[in-house]
Amino acid sequence: QVELVESGGGLVQAGGSLRLSCAASARIFNSYALTWFRQAPGKEREFVAGISWSSGSTEYEDSVKGRFTISRDNVRNTVNLQMNSLKPEDTAVYSCAAVWAHRDYVGGRSPDEYDHWGQGTQVTVSS
Repeated sequence: QVELVESGGGLVQAGGSLRLSCAASARIFNSYALTWFRQAPGKEREFVAGISWSSGSTEYEDSVKGRFTISRDNVRNTVNLQMNSLKPEDTAVYSCAAVWAHRDYVGGRSPDEYDHWGQGTQVTVSS
């Protein structure tokens, strides 16, 4: 069974930091691009950041560039999202997703492209 399990969400004040992790089964980690999405109440799910399985390519949504960093640990089979300088508008449920891809493909920005999803973790940023 393919699994993605997120952790690390919580409540933080504006300007603070959180680190999200997504643990993936080995079958996903090899040859899959991994991506973080988020969904705020009343809004559509949106792309946040993605990384290729080779770790050679990353992409970010414009509003998080310079504040968020995506990385993957190929020993622990995790993909991480370091979030700094958090803003109230970053409040959302954050989910990781995986799609089979060739080594340098990051993954698209449409949720419809992804085959596998975690259950999500809540991030709340207070003003």
